[in-house]
Amino acid sequence: MPKVKTNSGAKKRFRFTGTGKVKRKHAYHSHILTKKTKKQKRNLAKTSIVDVSNMKQVRDLLNLR
Repeated sequence: MPKVKTNSGAKKRFRFTGTGKVKRKHAYHSHILTKKTKKQKRNLAKTSIVDVSNMKQVRDLLNLR
């Protein structure tokens, strides 16, 4: 039985908190920033927690069962 591989894209995009939740970055913060407000850019720069409804998908990509 071969080893199960972790999804390479997922391991670069997600980090864990101390309590086991998964942190993620926001989208829409890489380009076309001139039309976005300061408040919007500031909030997009912060990290967020992955929603409970997507947790199973993320854990499957990271091979955490």
